[in-house]
Amino acid sequence: MPIIDIQLSGATSDWPTLRTAAREAETRGYGAVWVLDHLAGLPLGGTSMIEAFTLLGALAEATDHIELGTMVANVWNRQPGTLVTAMASVAHVADRQVHLGLGAGAAPGTAWAVEQDLVGTELSPVLADRHARVAHVLDLVDEQWSETRDERWATFPLPRPRPTTIVGVNSVALARLAAERADGVNILWYHPRRERFIDAYEEAIGDRPFVRTVYTTYSPDLLDPGHPERLAMAECGFDRIVLAVLDGVDGFLADEASPQG
Repeated sequence: MPIIDIQLSGATSDWPTLRTAAREAETRGYGAVWVLDHLAGLPLGGTSMIEAFTLLGALAEATDHIELGTMVANVWNRQPGTLVTAMASVAHVADRQVHLGLGAGAAPGTAWAVEQDLVGTELSPVLADRHARVAHVLDLVDEQWSETRDERWATFPLPRPRPTTIVGVNSVALARLAAERADGVNILWYHPRRERFIDAYEEAIGDRPFVRTVYTTYSPDLLDPGHPERLAMAECGFDRIVLAVLDGVDGFLADEASPQG
């Protein structure tokens, strides 16, 4: 059965509440806590935001063993080298398995790019360019995190265990890129092209190890291993199910449910 994870939003809950929720998730047996990467709360209907890697570092100190990850880190929110070093630093603080989920970002002028537009980040309107930036980050990961890395990287943090790289996809091309370059993939369960994305990465991965993750809105019903949707996710081959708590964690904390199976 797939591992059940939780995703928390720094846009709709403050730090003390997020800390409590992460500790509860660890106690209840969730596999990982994932955080969102936004500069402002606006895209998520929030009134503020906590920066993703700052939050992960704090959660690493606040918890003991639950895995941590970004779902997903927007490759345009930071210079690529800064992004890679930030994840390596979180891994060092956490001293456990962490996951670098990566996203290609939105086109300039769209609703999901308002925050980047406001701070003057120059986003490429060309989809292939945005995919190329994901590939560039993965290039840096391979260079900086290799056991046999070049001497020029000698004083950069070397995370152990090595973080898993997972690409969040919303196109066939990005699904293929994930299969060719990353350790895994993440897709939205109710995306209308879900089956096309699955076919694309399954055709491209060959026989190497590959982590298949899917995310959907949190519901305590999905903690039941016999729930029809959860069974369907397992049938699609997903290894991890990420339940996204986006509107504040009060409901998650109140229901006291735990993942089963």
